[in-house]
Amino acid sequence: MTAERVCAVSDLVQDEARRVEVGGVAIAVVLDGNGDIHAIGDVCTHGDISLSEGFVEGDTLECWAHGSAFSLRTGRPLNLPAYEPVPVYAVQIDGDDVLIDPTVTVSAD
Repeated sequence: MTAERVCAVSDLVQDEARRVEVGGVAIAVVLDGNGDIHAIGDVCTHGDISLSEGFVEGDTLECWAHGSAFSLRTGRPLNLPAYEPVPVYAVQIDGDDVLIDPTVTVSAD
């Protein structure tokens, strides 16, 4: 699969997550306070909750239901109750288009 357009950069709101679906994969796309765009799996590994409904703080996305915060860079949970990471996807920018290939993940190491 090749990277697909998921939204425009101008559609993103700083420090808010936006849920997109690419190839049947739910992804949370975040424009952080530094202007970086991140894409991580949208489903909390603890409670099967949509992370895009959570809270962005710095370079983390916190699940609104139980408070686990996930690194936008590595996908790793930074606190309990989640202990499994979410996938992190490579983001490509082409003009104002945000492109993501859900079959390509970024290593958490």
